[in-house]
Amino acid sequence: MKLYTKADVSEQTLEDLVRQHAGMIEEGLVYVDHQKQAAGGRLDVLMVDSGKSLVIAELKVVQDDGMLLQGVDYYDYVSTHIEAFARLYQKHSIDPTQQVRLFLIAPSFSQILVNRCKWMDLPISLFTFNCLKFAGDEELVPVFAEHAIPTQPEVVEVSHLSDHLDYITDVNVRVKVSALLDEIKNWKPGNISLDPIKYAISMKVNGRVFAYFYPRRQHYLLATYTEDEVWTEYSVKDGDDLAKVKPIMKAAMERRVK
Repeated sequence: MKLYTKADVSEQTLEDLVRQHAGMIEEGLVYVDHQKQAAGGRLDVLMVDSGKSLVIAELKVVQDDGMLLQGVDYYDYVSTHIEAFARLYQKHSIDPTQQVRLFLIAPSFSQILVNRCKWMDLPISLFTFNCLKFAGDEELVPVFAEHAIPTQPEVVEVSHLSDHLDYITDVNVRVKVSALLDEIKNWKPGNISLDPIKYAISMKVNGRVFAYFYPRRQHYLLATYTEDEVWTEYSVKDGDDLAKVKPIMKAAMERRVK
């Protein structure tokens, strides 16, 4: 294995890496434009996801709580003019009926920012990044990791299991997720409930939460408690990812039965 170091980068370099490696942030994500003029400033990067939703990416190379409000301002501008954006970028087949998404990309996020995101009724996604430089290679390699935003403690509207499954655009992933949810219900037949809430599915055993499921376009996130009872999110993109997290979920479920 090659030796590597973590490299500090400028916002310009980060922007270039996001443009060049959009698919590493989320599968199916495609770069559209950057530094597009908007009210109050310039949009860092515009992308389109596999469901043809327009995605706004706000980038910072340091932890910055102010990026949330800046991103929301851009979100307001783009959402208000979504049909104009769809016409401007016709070759990307942007669907103006799909809700615009907001990505915040930074090396880390404060708990304050994460908590604020929890209360915003917007499709926000948080991604941390590292830029790796391998020995003997001048090219920087970005590594992105998504962090799930906690769900509001109160349900504000009725959601259905099918809503979350339909959000997944990859049919094969949707089928596998449906099978996974059926399997989880059979871990303790009659004792496990899968409760659809906004943006997630809450998994409970005897009324006690042991995991959450978050759908994405072509993959999904599972959040559960580790052996040390630390709430942790896992990105599941293939069978190997699922094989790693499933025993952790099952162990968390078993601890809540006792």
